Amino acid sequence: MRTSPILCLLLPLLFACGKPAQEKPRGGPPPAQITVTQVIPGDFEVVEETLGTLEVLADPKVGAEVAGRVTKVLARTGTVVKGGQVMAVIDPGDVALQHRADEAEVRRLEALAAQQGRLLERQQALVAQGFLSKNAGDDITAQRAAVVAQLDAARARADSSRRNLGKTQVRAPIDGVVEIQIVAPGDYVKVGDPLFQLVAPGKLRAHLPFPESAANRLRKGMAVRLTSPSAPGRVYTSRIHDIRPGIIEGSRSLDVLADIDNDGTLRGGGTVNGAVSVATKASALTVPEQSVVLRPAGKVVYIIEAGGEQAKAHQKVIKAGAKRGGRVEVLEGLAGGETVALDGAGFLTDNAAVAIKEPAKVSADGTPDKPRP
Repeated sequence: MRTSPILCLLLPLLFACGKPAQEKPRGGPPPAQITVTQVIPGDFEVVEETLGTLEVLADPKVGAEVAGRVTKVLARTGTVVKGGQVMAVIDPGDVALQHRADEAEVRRLEALAAQQGRLLERQQALVAQGFLSKNAGDDITAQRAAVVAQLDAARARADSSRRNLGKTQVRAPIDGVVEIQIVAPGDYVKVGDPLFQLVAPGKLRAHLPFPESAANRLRKGMAVRLTSPSAPGRVYTSRIHDIRPGIIEGSRSLDVLADIDNDGTLRGGGTVNGAVSVATKASALTVPEQSVVLRPAGKVVYIIEAGGEQAKAHQKVIKAGAKRGGRVEVLEGLAGGETVALDGAGFLTDNAAVAIKEPAKVSADGTPDKPRP
């Protein structure tokens, strides 16, 4: 008797269905893999930090001091200029003619004053001899005094026109950089018209907006540490130059000012990070930031206790203080010496089972070592 192929395929399935199903062993979830750290008291610097902006202290507008047509422009946008350097030239023709006329008037009045002086000497001699009345002598004296006064006024006008002749050469008032070139050759300018916008980046001022609550902790003269994205890794030291008396209306913050000696790396209008050390605590309890977890009960840390065969994590509500260097000050809730969860603390719950592992170590070449099995 030959067995059907279909029957041969069905027989193993029938025997398999007849066997009782093996139940999987029951048990709780595996323990969470964490690293731990110990709460040890130590020095802790309380620092107020903020993000501010930089302002150029000296940014004058160079304007025309005489009227005329611009004949030359010697400085362009981005040009570095020294104090006294000629930046533009205004046609000196009209000013030169006025100066010549003023000098001619001075020479005329000098000649007239000299002639009046000789006349006064003769008149005084005649008055002394009795050939001329005293009133006539006084008239000559008054006339000479009037000529001398006119001469003084003419000399002042000549000096003014001489200065205006020098002002036809527009010079840089300070060392700086031309930020904006406003004038071009051929433009006619009047007195006071702006020609250039200069900036002097050697001295900058940082505007640091601190919260209103920090008003009682900040004082004029306190040391300030400043860093900028324009100079990575570099720290500029300064002091609080001034604290504006009012509160900034939009942000409700204090405007704290600090001056910086700039070597050309920083730029006006850029951002700057400011940090002011307001206090130092000698025996403060701190934990890493990743150890502090936000839960419905508030900010908590997980204290690790080894009991029996399995370590447990116990939730502990704390009162957190200032942050500094990746650490958080603990004001209430810990006594010191506790072992708290570090990596993996955010995944824990109260009374959760944990398995403590060593933190990853960094080898000499900067790459993490492989964890041990």
